[in-house]
Amino acid sequence: LTVSLATSDGVLRHGNSQFTLTFANASGKPVDVGAVALTFHMPQMGTMAEMNDQASFTTTATPGIYNGKVQIQVAGEWQTKITYDGPAGRGQVTFPITAQ
Repeated sequence: LTVSLATSDGVLRHGNSQFTLTFANASGKPVDVGAVALTFHMPQMGTMAEMNDQASFTTTATPGIYNGKVQIQVAGEWQTKITYDGPAGRGQVTFPITAQ
């Protein structure tokens, strides 16, 4: 599976952000993965405490495509952890993303 995170303007911003999370098979067709979770994590740096911002999701009319909302505390590089559990099995992926 391939997972894609997209925003309407192509930029993830700190503060209130909305995005689309899509799970697709090798041919690009969306795949229903059941329950999804996403956490943006920023480790402690200097006097700044560790941060974990959890996204919330709603399903769309197309299985495998989810609308997400999150409150990202600060701009900068975050580690994004996405997990799923459902008809397509279980899995997770972690990748860096920059919030502006």
